[in-house]
Amino acid sequence: MNARAARRASSKHAAKRHRQAHPPSREKLQRQVERQQREIESLREQLAEREKQIADAERQVADAEKQIADLERQLAARQKNSINSSKPPSSDGLAGNSRPRGRRKKSQRKPGGQKGHPGHHRPLTPPQQVQEVRQVLPTACQHCEQSLPQQPEQIATVGPVQRHQVTELPPIQPFIIEYQCPKVVCPACGEATRAPLPEEAQGDFGPQLMGLIAYLTIYCRMPRRVVETFLEQVLSISMSLGSTQKCWEVASAAVAQSCQELEQQLKKEPVLNSDETGWRNNGEKRYLWALVARTFVFYTVAKTRSSEVLIHLLGAVFAGILCSDRFSAYFKYRQGLAQLCWAHLKRNILGIQDFAKPPMRSALAATRWPYTPACSASGANSRAA
Repeated sequence: MNARAARRASSKHAAKRHRQAHPPSREKLQRQVERQQREIESLREQLAEREKQIADAERQVADAEKQIADLERQLAARQKNSINSSKPPSSDGLAGNSRPRGRRKKSQRKPGGQKGHPGHHRPLTPPQQVQEVRQVLPTACQHCEQSLPQQPEQIATVGPVQRHQVTELPPIQPFIIEYQCPKVVCPACGEATRAPLPEEAQGDFGPQLMGLIAYLTIYCRMPRRVVETFLEQVLSISMSLGSTQKCWEVASAAVAQSCQELEQQLKKEPVLNSDETGWRNNGEKRYLWALVARTFVFYTVAKTRSSEVLIHLLGAVFAGILCSDRFSAYFKYRQGLAQLCWAHLKRNILGIQDFAKPPMRSALAATRWPYTPACSASGANSRAA
């Protein structure tokens, strides 16, 4: 082994002495430099290609992450309902998880009234409010089968009378009032004079009927044609579609002054709850605003959802406490005391808990954020509302 190592060392020293004795020529060095430059250029091209591939892969990953986030948002939106978002309960349908109702765990009790619970019965109407009394008499004695008299004045009774009441609608017929205006001849000059119709008889329908039509169309949300059919089939009142619309317009004009008075009262209320929703008017998009006071609710339909509606109704600064959700129009309007809707905040927190990836961090951020604008606008006393 030592001899072999010695021979290898000797050959290396011999090759080194040969190179030192015969250095490479300039042309050879030039070729080596050119070859190395070509290798370097090839490596640079490979590196650029690799960098391009990496950039393309990063873009694909970013696009995939964006698509995944978008799909997660769509999935979360489909799973949202009126518990974990601001969606109304009417939107809980087949598109997402329905709102859980009733008990979370099935009860072991049988359905219906439980044994021993107090009964609830329809109370009897006082006798002075009963329109008709019908006596029901037995035809024969249930003990000896003796025939019994059928005239109330001929019978003898014992104990309290068993009372049973049936509530029924009376026969409905239209009540028609005819106003006759004859020409009365003056005994002095011989000329005839006809009196004008009184104010309550100017139209073809009375205030009670017009009020009923307004109630059915506005409060009950019945279409005009359904109201027309109801009047004819139930009340035996034949009325055209145009007449129902005219009655609605007359009733609307009758309450216009009261609505204006309530609108002026809004600015004086100590507390108002406000909300708005989309509204279609003859196919055009409108917004229905509701302002809830202690004793009344004021509705108005506006073309916009901005804070201009609040300025128009409440003035530049509302003197009371305005309760609302976190819609941007309220933050833009608020100059006085304000109270945020806890129900909206609770639903948002539940939604974050259900759908957010870092639930605790997002929940804390969402809990802090709503109070910053309100506190800066109204101070710490705003939460006392």
